[in-house]
Amino acid sequence: MARYFVAHTLEEALDVRTQGAAEIVAGGSDYFPAKSHNKPQGDILDVTRIAGFSDINETNEGWRIGAAVSFSALITAPFPPAFDGLKQAARQIGSVQIQNVATLVGNICNASPAADSVPVLLSMGAEIEIMSRNGPRQMPLGDFITGVRKTALMPGEIVTAVLIPKMPESVQSAFEKLGSRAYLVISIAMVAVLVEVAEGRISMLRVAVGACSPIAVRLVELEGELIGKPIADLDRFSVTAAHLAALSPMDDLRGSANYRLEAVAEITLRALRRAAHA
Repeated sequence: MARYFVAHTLEEALDVRTQGAAEIVAGGSDYFPAKSHNKPQGDILDVTRIAGFSDINETNEGWRIGAAVSFSALITAPFPPAFDGLKQAARQIGSVQIQNVATLVGNICNASPAADSVPVLLSMGAEIEIMSRNGPRQMPLGDFITGVRKTALMPGEIVTAVLIPKMPESVQSAFEKLGSRAYLVISIAMVAVLVEVAEGRISMLRVAVGACSPIAVRLVELEGELIGKPIADLDRFSVTAAHLAALSPMDDLRGSANYRLEAVAEITLRALRRAAHA
């Protein structure tokens, strides 16, 4: 019979994790729907009541977002402009009721190709903070998600926070998502852009695409071409197939691979212009 553990301290949570293969649940907005009509077969570990897990803290290095921080909390947090894209993504994750319980770390650990927060965090250079009985470790988000529904989390480990490095106040961001409707929908394609403009030119740029590959992907060819260009050039710039070569979209019920590539080209331009002209 499955058991439900509610940890109030990190020590309690690590005890449960080291004693067996309990699945970690925060908001449960992905976990329980995935079970459909089937009951959970294994033990469940609820980490939402662990002290500090719901905290958002600014540090000397950047920002630390605890493992139980909800999307609603992200939307209202006093972040700098570089976090605007993350807030835009958070507003499109389900309904307000879902945003109240769904967590950023849960969205990451679920490792869905259509996880809306992941391209944004990838563009921000986020790292994952992990704890086990052997102590803490950190790893880049791009290394943590290894495939569809797969992460680098090892037995006995718990993700404790997302770490986002400090960025200048001049850095702007934007998020664009395509779905069959505006809200309450799984992404067909999505793009996150992080940009800094100096003296009318793009001085820093990161572009990440989700739902068009098994894991989110940075468009490094596009970034390299645009860095140093005047932002006025974006009004007549085109995203080409060469810029999207790193993507490997699939055909499914939501859209064909070709449709996704066409859509990404358009929403990338929208996100670029939106961020650069913010």
